[in-house]
Amino acid sequence: MSAIKNDWSAFNAKAAVEAEKTQPGYYKTLAWQERMIIANYLNSIKYDYPENDPPRMDKTYFKARSMAEINKETDGETEL
Repeated sequence: MSAIKNDWSAFNAKAAVEAEKTQPGYYKTLAWQERMIIANYLNSIKYDYPENDPPRMDKTYFKARSMAEINKETDGETEL
């Protein structure tokens, strides 16, 4: 079960404009560790994975290359 408990006494329905003004102030009062816990919880809900068991990155999809290898592949041409 989740370690985060919702404080329903702090909730009240607001217009989006009004909520934009007050919510950042609350999160700025939290320690960075608490904000990371909240971000992890929200990501687990958004991407539908268990809270403390995120999916592993498929490292076969990405490839680390040096600038020399990149220049060799593109014959020194760079796109900006």
